[in-house]
Amino acid sequence: MIQNPVIPGFNPDPCICRKGDDYYAAVSTFEWMPGIPVYHSFDLKHWELYTHVITDDEAVDLKKLPSAKGIWAPCLTYCEAEDLFYVVYGVMHSMNARYFDVDNYVITAKDIKGPWSRPAYLHSAGFDASLFHDDNGKKYVVSLEWETREGYEKPGAICMAEYDPARHEIIGYPRRIWNGGTDRGCIEAPHLTKRGQYYYIMCAEGGTGYNHCVTMGRSKHVWGPYEKDPANPIVTSAPGESYERHDPDHLKPGYYNPQSVLQKSGHGSYVELPTGEVYLLHLCARPFVPELRCTLGRETAIQKMHWTDDGWLRMADGSNLAKLEVPESSLPEMPLPQIPDFDGFDSGKLGNWYYAPRIMPHRFADVSARQGYVRIRGQESLTSLHKASILARKLTSLHAVATTKMEFVPEVYQHSAGLILYYDNMNFVFLRKYYSETLRQSAICVIQLENGEKTEYLDTRIPVEDLPIYFRLYVNGRDTWFAWSYDGTDYQKIGKVFDTSKFSDEYCKYGEFTGTMVGLACTDSMKHMHCADFDFFEYSCTKE
Repeated sequence: MIQNPVIPGFNPDPCICRKGDDYYAAVSTFEWMPGIPVYHSFDLKHWELYTHVITDDEAVDLKKLPSAKGIWAPCLTYCEAEDLFYVVYGVMHSMNARYFDVDNYVITAKDIKGPWSRPAYLHSAGFDASLFHDDNGKKYVVSLEWETREGYEKPGAICMAEYDPARHEIIGYPRRIWNGGTDRGCIEAPHLTKRGQYYYIMCAEGGTGYNHCVTMGRSKHVWGPYEKDPANPIVTSAPGESYERHDPDHLKPGYYNPQSVLQKSGHGSYVELPTGEVYLLHLCARPFVPELRCTLGRETAIQKMHWTDDGWLRMADGSNLAKLEVPESSLPEMPLPQIPDFDGFDSGKLGNWYYAPRIMPHRFADVSARQGYVRIRGQESLTSLHKASILARKLTSLHAVATTKMEFVPEVYQHSAGLILYYDNMNFVFLRKYYSETLRQSAICVIQLENGEKTEYLDTRIPVEDLPIYFRLYVNGRDTWFAWSYDGTDYQKIGKVFDTSKFSDEYCKYGEFTGTMVGLACTDSMKHMHCADFDFFEYSCTKE
């Protein structure tokens, strides 16, 4: 059996495509760089982090964007006629007053690892834009048309425009083609496909929260009209009828289903195998109960599907409830390399599993300056929306341990470095070494930012020598705490036990849609020059 989620941790809005025997899935990254991870599989059971689409933080400038803005909902497709990969993505700049200012772009590459073409601007109608390659050679861009007018249903309808690949632009203005297959409202995430005589539109409805779902419609003409699948929604965590068109809120916690481990199931994309089998990737979440807080963010799950005799897509088990365990395909099983638990920074190249908020990690993290170390140059405070030196990886389990060994000699109180659990720039806990003017020497202590309120736990302050020091973070379900050591064997707990559930969309007031990260951080808010050397970073899941 396949165990869900197949790609755990902060990996939302999956879009899947196939080229030959290779299956690729792209997910959202919001303010994190590199942008748009692409995961690869041969059997739909085992997935490896393969590459990233967005690696130029000047061509795609995310600096100064608040959390939850940035790169939304990439659409990855492969056009066999051209032997060309396409990625359509949006850069969300602002959601102020619910105007949702987003710019949508398309890029192409012969190889999934690039190089990718220069971004071509499509439109700013709304988010979740995707590209459809018709079998007659025409191409179409579908997206949400974000509604801003009073008296109109929000967030809006699905719209479409033809795309001119020679001129790299859409033709005319997008036209509305679809208002949804249910009355859950909050329609988004459109994908067009064609099978036989029908064009199929797949969407997410109900908001990307607890009433989320996957719906479908079909038409014999690309511009419609589209008829609703009579069994909508086809995949969800909240089966049953619901009329929510009047409520534009996406979270809808009242639809939490205690009978399901997977929540928020929706935003789907399907792929057909050469065997005739069909699988659908979708986002999901696993909340703390009863608070309904999803610390790991929205994750990627998979469901086995099949086509009915009358041409509708259904879950293979005959239900529409997203399952934790899914039957494997008939493809040969093929395990793939996974992100290592231990990184000694010995390869001379930074692992592709590291991310930084808004800028590329290589801007501040150097694995060539000292053999076997990553040297992190401190920049602005960790609350900055501009240039913060945080080298992080995704938290993929609520039972994990992260450890590092650091060499750092702070010279002024603006210098600090250490180990961080980070949701966004307004919510993190940071075990740091810094220069204490009170003690007139180096010290360690814990700092917390909770919804923008900073607490420096001075009662945790401990004077330390300028020797190599080990920092460790424990995540044990609801409880998270730090420890430190001089020898890497005898660890002493430092600071309070933090509530893990607070690192979540549902609790954090300044960001949403992302997930919790763990990593290394350094600040030099005086001259942006002082560095910390980290000998290793170890992250292990003690329980899935």
